[in-house]
Amino acid sequence: MAMEVTQILLNAQSIDGNVRKHAEDSLKQFQEQNLPSFLLSLSGELANDDKPVESRKLAGLILKNALDAKEQHRKFELVQSWLSLDAAVKAQIKTCLLQTLSSPVPDARSTTSQVIAKIAGIELPQKQWPELVGSLLSNIHQLAANVKQATLETLGYLCEEVSPNVVDQDQVNKILTAVVQGMNASEANNDVRLAATRALYNALGFAQANFSNDMERDYIMRVVCEATMSPEVKIRQAAFECLVSISSTYYEKLAPYIQDIFNITAKAVREDEEPVALQAIEFWSSICDEEIDILEEYGEEFTGDSAIPCFYFIKQALPALVPLLLETLLKQEEDQDQDEGAWNIAMAGGTCLGLVARAVGDDIVPLVMPFIEENITKPDWRQREAATYAFGSILEGPSPDKLTPIVNVALTFMLTALTKDPNNQVKDTTAWTLGRIFEFLHGSIDTPIITQANCQQIITVLLQSMKDVPNVAEKACGALYFLAQGYEEGGPSSPLTPFFQEIVQALLTVTHREDASESRLRTAAYETLNEVVRCSTDETTPMVLQLVPVIMMELHKTLEGQKLSSDEREKQSELQGLLCGCLQVIIQKLGSSEATKYLFTQYADPIMDLFLRVFACRSATVHEEAMLAIGALAYATGPDFAKYMPEFYKYLEMGLQNFEEYQVCAVTVGVVGDICRALEDKILPYCDGIMTQLLKNLSSNQLHRSVKPPIFSSFGDIALAIGENFEKYLMYAMPMLQSAAELSAHTSGADDDLIEYTNSLRNGILEAYSGIFQGFKNSPKTQLLIPYALHILQFLDSIYMEKDMDDVVMKTAVGVLGDLADTLGSNAGSLIQQSLSTKDFLNECLSSDDHLIKESAEWANSFYDILFEPGQGQIPSGYGFLNGQMQRVGSGVLTFEQHPSAIFQNFSFLEKVFIPGFSFSSRFSFFC
Repeated sequence: MAMEVTQILLNAQSIDGNVRKHAEDSLKQFQEQNLPSFLLSLSGELANDDKPVESRKLAGLILKNALDAKEQHRKFELVQSWLSLDAAVKAQIKTCLLQTLSSPVPDARSTTSQVIAKIAGIELPQKQWPELVGSLLSNIHQLAANVKQATLETLGYLCEEVSPNVVDQDQVNKILTAVVQGMNASEANNDVRLAATRALYNALGFAQANFSNDMERDYIMRVVCEATMSPEVKIRQAAFECLVSISSTYYEKLAPYIQDIFNITAKAVREDEEPVALQAIEFWSSICDEEIDILEEYGEEFTGDSAIPCFYFIKQALPALVPLLLETLLKQEEDQDQDEGAWNIAMAGGTCLGLVARAVGDDIVPLVMPFIEENITKPDWRQREAATYAFGSILEGPSPDKLTPIVNVALTFMLTALTKDPNNQVKDTTAWTLGRIFEFLHGSIDTPIITQANCQQIITVLLQSMKDVPNVAEKACGALYFLAQGYEEGGPSSPLTPFFQEIVQALLTVTHREDASESRLRTAAYETLNEVVRCSTDETTPMVLQLVPVIMMELHKTLEGQKLSSDEREKQSELQGLLCGCLQVIIQKLGSSEATKYLFTQYADPIMDLFLRVFACRSATVHEEAMLAIGALAYATGPDFAKYMPEFYKYLEMGLQNFEEYQVCAVTVGVVGDICRALEDKILPYCDGIMTQLLKNLSSNQLHRSVKPPIFSSFGDIALAIGENFEKYLMYAMPMLQSAAELSAHTSGADDDLIEYTNSLRNGILEAYSGIFQGFKNSPKTQLLIPYALHILQFLDSIYMEKDMDDVVMKTAVGVLGDLADTLGSNAGSLIQQSLSTKDFLNECLSSDDHLIKESAEWANSFYDILFEPGQGQIPSGYGFLNGQMQRVGSGVLTFEQHPSAIFQNFSFLEKVFIPGFSFSSRFSFFC
């Protein structure tokens, strides 16, 4: 097989499908039957300069894919496979790879760089391959430019793959020295200089210590700024990409360089080629993002000891930056409005202008208004479009008081432009700007923009524009969306009510346009229809009810059997998703009051039948939308939903098993909660199957971690629905909850994303505990919860001590404290008195500015006598402490310390629906 691998690799790229498939099957069989020989063959192919370039490139790609994967569980398997290989095999592969860096073939070198980095990503954290960085650095001193270029590329990929804490500072210094020297203007070879500049981009995260040293930072910044003026466009672009990264990673170090950077970026924006100019604009967008985040998080006033000071770079640059950005708006491309993926200097400049407005607020308005006034009526469409785009871009940030008078003057002009301007791009931008006006200034201010006097004109113009070309019509739908949203809290009547029927009919007409698939027009029309229905008043209920059979008929048409091409099937699938989403909103609207809910029930059976037929289509998008709609239907029909469960249950189970399309799984978990709330104890016959699948999901490292917090929440929903009948699941659910609680209790050293996920996990765990306590309340089986109470209190102590829980977790946590006291009564007192911080936590919540936290705390505080009075609440008779857990003496109740497999004894529900391979040894996968 090793001898034949070249031909197999070439056949795997054949235009003949049969030849290609046979080759792919052969490679797969080789990999499965003899992995060491497979990897050796690939590395040998890649290293051999006598082999065809095509086979070498594919060998490198397959080798890389044998080391890494996007899915976490697959990546873990591949890492373990590599680590378990014989050391001699690995050494031989690595030798081949390092030799290939000196190959005269660029594609072979580039692919090898990526493979070396992948192996480094596996081995360096394991303290293996310690000589790698030294070997690479020794290449830098070779005279051959191709070796230097490949080595710098490898160092760049290595920095991308491994965490900064894996490489010691001495090696970091040597890597940065090599990279920055390679970037230097004295480097004659452009390929080397480009590879070095790209490597620095990946290495910046390693340079914390170097950026804290003034001399080293000055040197790095000088070399980067020099590279922005290289004669080679790719080097200039890569250098500006480095500046963008520096602006976010080392914002607080930029002050000495900001004036020079402004000069460099301004020159690039005005004079350089588009890829370079885009990165120059992106630098200022990145600075805006940093300052917006700082101002939002810390407020506008900073003290001298503030951890992250705001330098107000944008405010200082404003007089020069705003004119620069306004110039870019005049560099539009023809028909850019019709290209969904379009991105050019004008669009980047407008986006940056919008961020500047958010960063500085009112200060931007007087700098932009003269440009708008000068250009808005010019005969050249570019000037009119640029003026309109500038106006739309500054509508978020400045105060309503500053903008409202201007908008009131501009509104009539813009409505006229939307119907009368001869240029489609001007109309497109005008409709977008109207949408921004309605989004940021309508419905939330004391002085209304929309009045009885102009409401009819606005609606007439928007409905007329929905007949325009697709991109203009799509923006008009968006404007109508925000117009409707502004009346969400409008009370019993809305100015849109007299036009409701006309608006709905116009939107339905848009969905039937032959060109509705262009510019997302059909999607925008249905999204707007949903928002119009959602924000409608009781006065329009009869018309919403009339909409039900109309949408049902549309959905029915998509289910009629016909042979479709794959492209047509995809469009049908998308349409089914939109229609299911529309029915979901209508169901939620009509199900929100008893009177309309009763009227709607006549449609419940045929709607459910349609949803079940949609499931047969097996499309992930439709599956998800139909599942969401069924959740709404369950809420609307309440206990009557039980009649649908025998037919629906198989689809519910399929959704819970859909690990691959994890969003579908997450939605299905949410629907479990909806059904529990609707059916209450009528859900009981299905609970064994549901709980079995949920436990299996939690123990799997193949399911995306984001689905796991809502699974815990669903434990609470199930317990709340079936009350003391949850007893049979306690010994399965509680160890899972404890394991997850222990993992989520401590977050020291975690990044923001992990802290956010951890809080989500904590909230799911706490919602489970809350539901279980409430489910058992007033039950004779309440004492079954006592063995778990101390651990729950320890969990509350630990997350309080960490001081990183968000407001949602704080509210749920103090609610659990109240639930525990409410359900366990006097038995809770002695347990709570052992808590280290319950009293402090409760007092902190009572003084919270968040009214929801305060409300929950006041409710928990109503059990004050149970919680804190000495002598209240004794350890219940027959209980004692063992290994830190309270348990019934001599009862045979298991502690968490016992062997996990013992937990399965004497519980019949898992004997009937046993999970193959299930064990609590795999329950530590909540962070996978």
